[in-house]
Amino acid sequence: MTSVGAMFPCAIEPEALPSYAHQVEALGYQELWVVEDCFFAGGIAAATAALAATERLAIGIGVLPAVMRNPATAALELSTLLRIFPGRVLPGFGHGVASWMEQIGALPPSQLAALGESVAAVRALLAGETVTTSGRHVRLDDVTLRYPIAEPPPISLGVRAEKSLRLSGRVADGTVLSELSAPAYLRWARERVDAGRAEAGRTDPHRYTVYAYLGLDEDGEWAVRRSIARVLRGDCSVQLGPLGIAEEAAELARDHAEEEDLAEALPREWVHQLAVTGTPDEAAKTLREFHDAGADSVVFVPTGDPTQALSRLAQAAAVGLTDPVVTESESWSL
Repeated sequence: MTSVGAMFPCAIEPEALPSYAHQVEALGYQELWVVEDCFFAGGIAAATAALAATERLAIGIGVLPAVMRNPATAALELSTLLRIFPGRVLPGFGHGVASWMEQIGALPPSQLAALGESVAAVRALLAGETVTTSGRHVRLDDVTLRYPIAEPPPISLGVRAEKSLRLSGRVADGTVLSELSAPAYLRWARERVDAGRAEAGRTDPHRYTVYAYLGLDEDGEWAVRRSIARVLRGDCSVQLGPLGIAEEAAELARDHAEEEDLAEALPREWVHQLAVTGTPDEAAKTLREFHDAGADSVVFVPTGDPTQALSRLAQAAAVGLTDPVVTESESWSL
């Protein structure tokens, strides 16, 4: 089944997180994901606060820039969380935005090598292995956690491009796909992850988590349009390529200098491919498409005014979109 989760947007002050997490749980969501964007709030600290404020929610950390922490430090923090809140932590790691990593003096010569070595070391340490390694980025000498995890959680990579997706298949247990990841892109990404898994001889499960902008009513759809327009100012060619709209989207962004003009110019078909929006029936159709494309979890990203985030999530809950998406052998109902 495909779980439905919610994100705590980094634009909301961190002191609001405990109440937000408690209300997300009350609304019936299965997961809550926190982020670690520079320079808003720390992912480990945010996850701890969310876990302490709830009883059953799985808390995803999406994602920790691997180069900001020594793998031993990351493993220490995660093992503590996993032992206090067993079965409720979904860790994720990523490259980190290159400009941010350069800003803090942490940009490695090879982001791909740094991420792969870091995640491999963290996975081994959490499993109780003694790790000695001297790679391009990670250097550990006879390191063993005093409190490892009997059943380590799936560790995901938050990545987009082909080489990074293949790396996720080789070294990780899941992949987190960011906003603007349509079902067509998810299928494309899965092929690359599967290629990496085949290279590593892996046959174990691989978890796919997809972030999706949420907006159900007219105001919500407009907020989604603005969010998409903002992201289109950057390089989205990897995600838009499988939809066949990468060049057209880039041209549209060039032709509309103002964000609101670009938001208004977006074809409605694109908006419905790239977000969970429209009527409840249209939103349900999008969730089915994510499920059919292989998503294990769809995480709603509320858009617009941060103070309206919970109301948008509550709106989705009210129309039944927080219920797990069922398999074809089961009945579908809102």
